[in-house]
Amino acid sequence: MAISVGTKAPDFTLYNTGKKEVSLKDFVGKTLVINFFPAAFTGVCAEQLCSNRDELSFYNDIGAAVVAVSVDMPFSLAEFKAQQKINFDLLSDFNKDMIKAYDFYLPEFVLGYRGVSKRGVVVVDKNGTVAYSEETENPGVQVNFPALKAALSRL
Repeated sequence: MAISVGTKAPDFTLYNTGKKEVSLKDFVGKTLVINFFPAAFTGVCAEQLCSNRDELSFYNDIGAAVVAVSVDMPFSLAEFKAQQKINFDLLSDFNKDMIKAYDFYLPEFVLGYRGVSKRGVVVVDKNGTVAYSEETENPGVQVNFPALKAALSRL
């Protein structure tokens, strides 16, 4: 089960597609929407991130930052970001530290692949507390964007 609402968000430092470190502390005083996705270049993952891309003005208007996390390397994420015209940071959790800390570690994926991120989304409020957490039961199922937006509107 994904990290619980009311939990202090675990710190993280990951590399983005520009090979720059991005940490939770970079978002102090802001609401942070963290998208977790299994793998770049897959249909449902592209749909998840493109939904965020297309709705970025909504997030910006409410003062929320958006990032996405997978275990792909920064180089792969950079190509995926370019192809999909993603307008927010994609972060590489290649060592699987963040997905384990947030309880988004998926031990068994498809085709015998192991150790990717579950699909879901976490909202960290301005105080560093988890305000919303969703994990889909099946990585092939999209996150509930209306529920995410409703949770954000309550902050």
